[in-house]
Amino acid sequence: MDNGVADIGYGRQFEGWYDRLLPDDRLTAEAVEGLLARHPAPEAGTIEFGVGTGRIAIPLAQRIGRVTGVDSSPEMLDALRVKLKDLKDGGAVTPVHGDIRTYTSESRYGLVYCVCATLSVLTTPEDQQRAVRRAADLLVPGGRLLIETHNKPPVLALHEGLTRTTYFVPYPEPGTGVQTHSTLLAGDLWHCSHILYQADGTTRVGSELTRLTTPDEVDGYARAAGLEPEARMARWDGTPYSDRAPLFICSYVKP
Repeated sequence: MDNGVADIGYGRQFEGWYDRLLPDDRLTAEAVEGLLARHPAPEAGTIEFGVGTGRIAIPLAQRIGRVTGVDSSPEMLDALRVKLKDLKDGGAVTPVHGDIRTYTSESRYGLVYCVCATLSVLTTPEDQQRAVRRAADLLVPGGRLLIETHNKPPVLALHEGLTRTTYFVPYPEPGTGVQTHSTLLAGDLWHCSHILYQADGTTRVGSELTRLTTPDEVDGYARAAGLEPEARMARWDGTPYSDRAPLFICSYVKP
């Protein structure tokens, strides 16, 4: 049955090993603390665009109360539900199968957040704008939108003028890590194929296509949606934006 949700297949690519690519660590804890510190009205509710397996939403909900998590991937939401079932308190995250470009709700929220480059997974400026507009419409007056996504300048610098490059990120366990084959395409598109090397000698392969943006571009989306740009950061701890930071975080307020 067609439910109007356009799923790009990201969850099918990374089903069963997404959390291995993005293990819970100090960066997750830092993001949760940053979201908590910037939530203008916890009693007004919280919603995540692109909740995935709940890497951020679950620990955030444990600190702040109910979080609604929207995602277009059935596989990601299934993994989230398994995590919630295993929690002693049942978890305070509500999984919703939805498309962040078109998602609507009668509820309004104090905070909408979209992290871990979810915005970049939308590969046209028009779709990215649509998602920001949807987020703006879900905010109460005085509510805040927080977006974390890929920072274009360091990705280009990583390629050193080449269209293609390969890099490896080792993990703490011996014999483990992720090798990425990275390709820059026309239209600010970035294609990455990741190979996860595991301690038992097995590998997993997944690919993703994203669209690189800049803070100026995301600010434009926000202004067009009626939001006021507030701040730019390189990290959730408040480190100021740098064009060398791999990710950037932008904060917007609804008048």
